[in-house]
Amino acid sequence: MSKQNDPAQPAMNLADVRARIDGIDRSIQALIAERAQFAHQVGLAKGPLSAAVDYYRPEREAQVLRMVVDRNEGPLSDEVLVHVFREIMSACLAQQEPLKIGYLGPEGTFSQQAVLKHFGRSAHGQPMASIEEVFQEVENGNADFGVVPVENSGQGTIQITLDMFLSSNLKICGEVELRVHQYLLSRSGRIEDIERIYSHPQSFAQTQAWLRGNLPKVEKLPVSSNAEAARRARNSDDAAAIAGESAGLVYGLKKVITGPIEDHADNTTRFLVLGRQIFPPSGHDRTSVLVFIKDQPGALFNVLSPFASHGISMNRIESRPSHQAKWEYAFFIDLAGHVDDEPMQKALAELDARVAQIKVLGSYPVAVP
Repeated sequence: MSKQNDPAQPAMNLADVRARIDGIDRSIQALIAERAQFAHQVGLAKGPLSAAVDYYRPEREAQVLRMVVDRNEGPLSDEVLVHVFREIMSACLAQQEPLKIGYLGPEGTFSQQAVLKHFGRSAHGQPMASIEEVFQEVENGNADFGVVPVENSGQGTIQITLDMFLSSNLKICGEVELRVHQYLLSRSGRIEDIERIYSHPQSFAQTQAWLRGNLPKVEKLPVSSNAEAARRARNSDDAAAIAGESAGLVYGLKKVITGPIEDHADNTTRFLVLGRQIFPPSGHDRTSVLVFIKDQPGALFNVLSPFASHGISMNRIESRPSHQAKWEYAFFIDLAGHVDDEPMQKALAELDARVAQIKVLGSYPVAVP
């Protein structure tokens, strides 16, 4: 046991404790500066690349953050330490040029929170009016990456996101899991003033039991995002919004109820990071594929059996109309592993002979806490 933690040793006085903290802070600052210098050397070693996106390597960031978690022995949580290191990496990368990240806006949405969690505050967020516009701006090169919601733990899949992959050539190069807390917000902060509530349809679905029990007669008005709901609610005392805490801060709204109102405490939304290429393996990856099936008996069995025979776990499967012909469907499948892994390559080759078309949507690091 060190002398610092030995209960038999006299406690340090406050001045000494603060002096030790100041010394540690100086050491931390010096090490961050040294890390930034080496990050700059990485950029120089790669040569004269054209843009910030050329320096960004999500598989490397995932590996660094997993090592942070593996080394952690407390007292800070894994989530807190991952956040600290994410911001350090974000600032170091921004020495070259800040990444431009498109997301479903306006400012204050959960999508913006997912951007901050995954890319840090040194990235430049670009709010878009719709999920379709996020795809379009990344495809056109106006944004380096995009962040879009794909599923909620309680309400299931965001269908428009899946449907965009039917025609888009973008690749999934990351995922973010965000705990979502829904708050009832208004200008006055008084529940008795509320006559109508604005929110995204998903948020209404995530809070429907609470609304039935507490505001059963209030008019519910769906809008394109929770931040848009907060923007509208700020204009009148008889309006409210269901949105995240950050939207309330952006638009000057008060909490009507102190705590969140979602029906399930573990309410989590999964977001996808959109890019224009597939990155190398990180060591703990997920692959998403889109499979267009032939109209024949045993079609679903033909899709699934190659993955089972090559020992590949399937995390999720969902069917959607293919938009190619009436009553034809495509399967969205999430698989454990990277497309460069030998078992995955063998399974996909075997599957290719059985189905109409396979489209690899991306191989990317599994979300870090």
